[in-house]
Amino acid sequence: MILMTYSISKVVIGILLTSITLLILIIAYKKLLARLGKGNPIKEDYCVLYNLEESPSKNEVAIYFTCNSERSIILELLSNDLTTIQIIAEKIVQEGGHIIRFDTKSIPNGTYFYCLKTDNQKTMKKMIVANN
Repeated sequence: MILMTYSISKVVIGILLTSITLLILIIAYKKLLARLGKGNPIKEDYCVLYNLEESPSKNEVAIYFTCNSERSIILELLSNDLTTIQIIAEKIVQEGGHIIRFDTKSIPNGTYFYCLKTDNQKTMKKMIVANN
């Protein structure tokens, strides 16, 4: 039978070394996260496109988006396979919230997407049309 004896000083040194190693790993991890986070996009440079209030949509929809600065926008209607069906609006908008109304009676019932494009972004949302 082999007895392993540990002195109190060896146990304390082992705990200290483990604690210091964990502390160094945590500091290195935080530094890595800070370095990787420096390239995050600035939210003020982008418009926000919101979901429709009514689903499924009937007859007319109000597409709402906000911009933090003057922008040139293109608002498109896309099919279920993401091909462009129609350009709903193409204009320069001012800072603030905007509502663009679209008559859904001109398209068959089904699933569509509406897409907001600016010079630095492209964002889209799903829309279900059920006119009858």
